[in-house]
Amino acid sequence: MFARSSIRTPLDIRWIPSIIPLTRAAYIHQTSTIPFHATPPEIPPQSGEQTTTDVPSQSELSTFPSSPPQSTSTSASTTTTIPPNKLPIPPTFTKALTLTPSLTSLLPHLTTQTPHYITAHLHARPYLLTAGDTLRLPFLMPNVKAGDILRFNRASVIGSRDFTLKGAPYVDERLFECRVRVIGTESEPLRIKEKTKQRQRHVRRVKSKHRYTILRVVDVKVKGLDELVNEGAEIVSEDMEGMAGLKGVEKE
Repeated sequence: MFARSSIRTPLDIRWIPSIIPLTRAAYIHQTSTIPFHATPPEIPPQSGEQTTTDVPSQSELSTFPSSPPQSTSTSASTTTTIPPNKLPIPPTFTKALTLTPSLTSLLPHLTTQTPHYITAHLHARPYLLTAGDTLRLPFLMPNVKAGDILRFNRASVIGSRDFTLKGAPYVDERLFECRVRVIGTESEPLRIKEKTKQRQRHVRRVKSKHRYTILRVVDVKVKGLDELVNEGAEIVSEDMEGMAGLKGVEKE
């Protein structure tokens, strides 16, 4: 019995796959009898609104005007025009600049005696500068790039070798010009600071690498008397100066 069963098992295994091609052939034969023209010509759209919005007709395509790509137009507009909110705000003055007799007599000497130095203030920090100096700010100045020209309009002292003009606390910005050019940025070496927890004694390492803005002083100029008068400065006589001082004493 064991021998006959062992002989039948391979026979059965050989006979099973012979049925599979017959069924596949029958299935293929039945599907091939379906005529080809009975299939739908195209898949119906899911909604009419999508097709109308996505695929315009031939007549609509002919009526659309030809326009360049938006990317080129936007890039051209950004390079040629500056937004109004990015333009520098011009300084506004409530009254004209007044020049006292002492300032009128000594200002030409200060203007002609070069080079000049200036103590400019930026974020409440004084910087002693002359033309040609390189200044590294202790921070990264935002919204500037290499090549930009900046002007320092706050100074406490302007002077030369023999003359010095001091402000109380600052000199009027219409008397001088201090222009600097942005050279670029500079990075400091990587700093690693270890902080240890008080109880668990866990050590945490904090990494920092700050960047700074580098400036080059282009020009330090003290305006002349004629230039100030052309800009609208008023020369006050000694009598008017004394009256102004008396008025100030009365107000106090």
